[in-house]
Amino acid sequence: MEGTRLNKVSRLLQKDLGDIFQKEGTSLFRGKIITVTSVRVSPDLGVAKVYISIFPTDKKEEMLQTVRVHTKQFRHELAQRVRHQLRIVPELSFFLDDSLDYIENIDKLLKS
Repeated sequence: MEGTRLNKVSRLLQKDLGDIFQKEGTSLFRGKIITVTSVRVSPDLGVAKVYISIFPTDKKEEMLQTVRVHTKQFRHELAQRVRHQLRIVPELSFFLDDSLDYIENIDKLLKS
């Protein structure tokens, strides 16, 4: 039962954070596309690890730092969206998801 709720909350946060990044992306990220690839929520719903993918891939770390600086703003916007579904909005921690880069590297190796 608990796993089902965690999955639902994770999907809800992933969808809403994706919408927030799309809305804020035009001014804050200067033409970069940020995709929320997955969200992992702790069992007590207190912490959410958000994995993001950034395109184009140059200056990933710089963009991740920009996202981390604006974490409070994103959490506030998220709270406005999920206030009727969740009592407590989890603390957000952002991480780079490098699985797409890994897949590209494997494809290059297989083709050569």
